[in-house]
Amino acid sequence: MTKVFFDCEMTGLHKDTTLISIGLVSECGKEFYAELTDYDRSQVYEWIEENVLNNLMFNDYGKVNKQLGSITFVKGTKEEVGVALKDWFNLFDTVELWSDCHHYDVVLLQDFFGGAFGVPSHIYYIPFDICTLMKALGVDPDISREAFVDTPIEGEKHNSLYDARVIQACYEKLMRNKERYLAKS
Repeated sequence: MTKVFFDCEMTGLHKDTTLISIGLVSECGKEFYAELTDYDRSQVYEWIEENVLNNLMFNDYGKVNKQLGSITFVKGTKEEVGVALKDWFNLFDTVELWSDCHHYDVVLLQDFFGGAFGVPSHIYYIPFDICTLMKALGVDPDISREAFVDTPIEGEKHNSLYDARVIQACYEKLMRNKERYLAKS
C-alpha cells in the first residue's frame, strides 16, 4: 500500500468552504499539485489572500496541465483538476491517505469523487492524520510542523504541496522514533 500525504488550502474553515489548491506527495516520490480557478472568491478574506493566494505557484499563468519529472501540475476548474487527480491516483495499486488535521481536507478531496462513497476502491476508505499519531505517541500535536521535522523543507507554508511535504517529513520522523516517543509517555 502506497502512503500519500496531502494538504488542501481552502477559502476558510467552515462547512461551505471551497478548495483553492491541493498538494499530494507519495512515499515513492510521485507528486501532484493543483490550483483551482473556480473557488468562491467572495469567501476570501485578508488572511487567505496574504497566506494562501500569495503562495500559489501559478498566479501569473492561465490553465496549466503538465508533468515535470515526478510532479504533475494542474491549474483549472474543479472538474479539470478532478480528471487529472483521478488519473494520478490510478498510478498506484492501493493508497493510504495521510494529512495533518484531516477533517476539512478529506471532505474536499473526497468531493472530487462525488463524496466518500465515490472514492475508488483502491484508495483505503479510512484516512489518517499526523495529529492523532502525534497524540498517540505522546508528542504535542500543537507543535510547529516546521520546527518538528529534522531537515527544513524548501517552500512556503500554506502552499499545499509544501505542506504535504512537511506532513510526510513529520510522519517519517514519528515512525522512525516511535519507540523513543512511546518510552517517554
